[in-house]
Amino acid sequence: MSASDWSNLTLHLEKSMTGALGHFLDNWRRNMTAAANALDKTLAKENFSGVLWYLAVMVGMFAFIIVAMLVSTVKSKRREHSNDPYHQYIEENWTAQAQQSGAMSNFGA
Repeated sequence: MSASDWSNLTLHLEKSMTGALGHFLDNWRRNMTAAANALDKTLAKENFSGVLWYLAVMVGMFAFIIVAMLVSTVKSKRREHSNDPYHQYIEENWTAQAQQSGAMSNFGA
């Protein structure tokens, strides 16, 4: 084989490889486009109202739980009613102790 045969072989190999690669990439692009179009059609047909209802219910339940926790916390921090007998007993007992300790401190002075 002469040098010109090798150069022709190289050119022929380059053309065939370029053509094969170009053909492969064109088919791959068509397949990807077809897959993307199929996905777009599926998403267009999909009904997302179920998803929206699910999200609305979950957010509503979360909000209800948070509000219930806040209300129970505020209610537990509220002061007792002054007419409550137990509250009056504590108030009278503490008042008597404070007066007694005040009298003791005044006596020592």
